[in-house]
Amino acid sequence: MVQHQPTQYPTSEELSIGKIKFKAFDLGGHQIARRVWKDYYAKVDAVVYLVDAYDKERFAESKKELDALLSDESLANVPFLILGNKIDIPYAASEEELRYSLGLANFTTGKGKVNLSDSNVRPMEVFMCSIVKKMGYGDGFKWVSQYIK
Repeated sequence: MVQHQPTQYPTSEELSIGKIKFKAFDLGGHQIARRVWKDYYAKVDAVVYLVDAYDKERFAESKKELDALLSDESLANVPFLILGNKIDIPYAASEEELRYSLGLANFTTGKGKVNLSDSNVRPMEVFMCSIVKKMGYGDGFKWVSQYIK
């Protein structure tokens, strides 16, 4: 198992999950990287917000940044996929704990095919995953793909 360094510079790559192709931008989450997030807002069809489910000490910081994104007018209609990563590590947060810590306990829209086209509700859901073990995030990307036009 290899521990990757935090993203230093914005990078992009194409992902294919089943028949779905995504152009993903990894902007990083450190303080300096957050300054360029707004530069990408006009071009996004969805936001994938990755949280380290093992690093519980940073949940308050993660919640603050997520709240700022969710309240930004230019992202008002953009679906949000929140991925709780590192569930392969013992004592990582459960989905319920992560939802509570991020203030999402009653604000997500459901993991199935939920028709939101007639409502003003932004699609938002939490999926737990392990990038290293290649599990969980595929379900999240399939979920978010149904809301991308």
